[in-house]
Amino acid sequence: MNHNKGRSMFLVLCIAPATILFFLFMILPTLNVFRMSLFERGAYSPNETFVGLKNFQQLFSDTQFIRSMQNMILLVVFVTIITFGFALVFAAILTREKIRGQNFFRVVFYIPNILSVVVISGIFSAIYKPENGMLNSLIGLFRDMSNPILWKGEKLVIPSLIIAMVWQAIGYYMVMYMASMSAVPESLYESASLDGASRVTQFFQITIPLIWTNIRTTLTFFIISTINMAFLFVKAMTSGGPNGASDVALNYMYSQKDAGLYGYSMAIGVVIFVFSFALSAVVNRATEREPLEF
Repeated sequence: MNHNKGRSMFLVLCIAPATILFFLFMILPTLNVFRMSLFERGAYSPNETFVGLKNFQQLFSDTQFIRSMQNMILLVVFVTIITFGFALVFAAILTREKIRGQNFFRVVFYIPNILSVVVISGIFSAIYKPENGMLNSLIGLFRDMSNPILWKGEKLVIPSLIIAMVWQAIGYYMVMYMASMSAVPESLYESASLDGASRVTQFFQITIPLIWTNIRTTLTFFIISTINMAFLFVKAMTSGGPNGASDVALNYMYSQKDAGLYGYSMAIGVVIFVFSFALSAVVNRATEREPLEF
């Protein structure tokens, strides 16, 4: 009895610090965001005026906020699809094909992931520079560039951000999938080959189903983290410009806070939180399937 009591006390003492810190720095601030979204208050003023759902009503008639949400959703959808598609294909090639220097390619693909967003944004800003950027210089070898392409202009800024974000993320997930694919027994592929299955068929019928649990976990994590990464890339590369064409919801939230609309910015935070939670629930539900064993 005393042994069980002592063990319970030891577990409580081990868990208590992390639980207290999580409550103080995660739960309380999150609850306060919900509370503040119902008030009208300046960023540096202690005075609060209860306005109920007025901030939310104003949000859904705010065209700039709607545009920033659309941009965020576009980035999440396209960056996720492209990143996971290429990561899976590259992982399969480097795992199953006899390619020289596999470890070299692993390192090369992984390098962007260890660079900071500011460094990557600086690299791609230089590449996209209209006058003498690398991209326009290469295109100039084949066509007249008297009117340089504005890669960070209103029409192309979102695709330009997508390319930068994919380049940053692809190596990390490729290495993760390579580890999962390496655990798939080679005998399964040999049996499929004897039955006449092509490499592509084996990829979709054997590889993907057997590593699906890993794909599902990383997919949920990546989608949520992309919301934050989109904000960081936009802040570092475009600051939401030109004319709000690359603005995302988190960036717009901070701009409203800086403008002194603290309660309004908290309402934006609530919408982003609910959107993230709902999106992760939908993805988890949509990707749920019976796990396969081998």
